[in-house]
Amino acid sequence: MHTTSSSLFKIIAGFILITALFACGGSDKPAATPSGSGAPPPPEVEVITVTFGKATMTQDLPGRLQAYRTAQVRARVEGIVEQRLFREGSEVKTGDPLFRIDARNFKAAVDASRADLEIARQTATRYQSLLAVKAVSQQEYDLAAAKVKQAESAMIRATENLENASVPAPIPGRIGRTLVTEGTFVGRGDATLLATIEQLDPIYVNFTQSGADLLRLRQAVKAGTLKQAAAKVQLVLEDGSIYPRTGNIFFTDMAVDPSTGAVSLRAEFANPQRELLPGMFVRVRFPEAVAENVIRIPQRAVQAGAQGQYVMVVGAENKIAPLPVKIGSMAGTDFIVSEGLKGGEVIVVNGLQKARPGAVVTPVGERIAAPSGQIKPDAPISASAVAPDTGGKTQQTTNLTK
Repeated sequence: MHTTSSSLFKIIAGFILITALFACGGSDKPAATPSGSGAPPPPEVEVITVTFGKATMTQDLPGRLQAYRTAQVRARVEGIVEQRLFREGSEVKTGDPLFRIDARNFKAAVDASRADLEIARQTATRYQSLLAVKAVSQQEYDLAAAKVKQAESAMIRATENLENASVPAPIPGRIGRTLVTEGTFVGRGDATLLATIEQLDPIYVNFTQSGADLLRLRQAVKAGTLKQAAAKVQLVLEDGSIYPRTGNIFFTDMAVDPSTGAVSLRAEFANPQRELLPGMFVRVRFPEAVAENVIRIPQRAVQAGAQGQYVMVVGAENKIAPLPVKIGSMAGTDFIVSEGLKGGEVIVVNGLQKARPGAVVTPVGERIAAPSGQIKPDAPISASAVAPDTGGKTQQTTNLTK
């Protein structure tokens, strides 16, 4: 009996011990985690809220730079070039000596003409006294007086030739490479070209605008649809950068070129650092008109597909959806949207590679319109803040004035 009780006790004790061990082992296991808590957060994309405002419509027109003035330096007298007095590519001022031509013959001609003039004057003076006593005729005196004037003219011509032996700069500017060297005989039969000077400050840019576009804009301004823009223009260089100084349009051709259908225009830009050089290809950012109550969007926000151009809109629950748009003119570096946007849509401008249709994103505001119409950067966006309308209502859009 005692043995049976002892065995029963051992069995019960062992069962309790095993239960306790299982309980301790279960406490070491990690707690169950909610489903999906290990998934990455939605990617961040930079967005803007489409709003209306005033904008200056612009057009980029191709053009070429041209020197303000160009002068060819030529030899005015015959002779051998003795010395070049400038450094190629340097700045020169009006009157600076550039070349010196052998002047010995011209000095001799000046001395001879001076002597001839002195003799003619003495002869005329003597004939004048003889005329009073009728020793010479009036005709002889008149001939002597004419020879004085002839000698004076020869003296002036000889002096000018001597002065022209030193070739001066006709205008200020930058002089190019020399076309002759020391020892070259110049001026025989024609005025030999020695070098060229170009005045680079200010500098011109010549460009053209379609005559049809010009007529359309003038009609829109006349009808009150658009307002006349200021005649200030910007220069877009070949590398895409903007020249820091604005220019003025001061010349418009009075006729349309029948071969191209375009009107020639010219603008003038200050060029104190000589950054702009004649012949460079540039684009002139030409202000066409000012439009009211319009929309602009950055170029990087617009994508192109098989069905045309579209933007990515952040909709309900921060999901991405494509929205077709139609692009009109330009406003600076931004696009003018003619259809597809009505204001209030939140569109993606950066991070488009992460904004796939139907994907959930975290919008980060670049500039998001507050209810008052002011811009608040990095404002939070609620899921109900955007309900884009994909209707077909057309609204002309342009760049907002910053």
